[in-house]
Amino acid sequence: MKKHMVAMTLNGRLVEEAVEPRTLLVHFLREKMSLTGVHIGCETSHCGACTVDIDGQSVKSCTHLTVQCEGSEVNTVESLAKAGVLHALQDGFYKEHGLQCGFCTPGMLMRAYRLLQDNPSPTDQEVREGMAGNLCRCTGYQNIVKAVQHAANALRLASVEAPAAVTA
Repeated sequence: MKKHMVAMTLNGRLVEEAVEPRTLLVHFLREKMSLTGVHIGCETSHCGACTVDIDGQSVKSCTHLTVQCEGSEVNTVESLAKAGVLHALQDGFYKEHGLQCGFCTPGMLMRAYRLLQDNPSPTDQEVREGMAGNLCRCTGYQNIVKAVQHAANALRLASVEAPAAVTA
């Protein structure tokens, strides 16, 4: 099968790769880019373990073709921590016990990232609604809501203390 060149910005760096047209983004990220934080769960877009951020939208990479990312900005969970410092969401999931087995966590983090980009001060109900497309089989979701709220508060506080130094 003929391969197509795809150029995208992946976690802040330009990537150009030849891919088969039918290559799913989740397989490209895991197998070709070695970004194994993107998990393969249901492979039907129901669970959200494969959620990534593409051009400011949460996308389930198990049903998205790599060739659809031509010219796009793609961010995976690996993009969150900077210089060894956890992102506020990662810190929130840690401090508020927002994970158990951790399988769903990368997708949860990326969905929560987009949620907070779109709504920096969500209510508990807005967090629940915003995270509804990501499933966890271990938790009762309450600690996930607490973790997202923890991060939202930390990001708001950081932006008040040092607006130029904070990036979400």
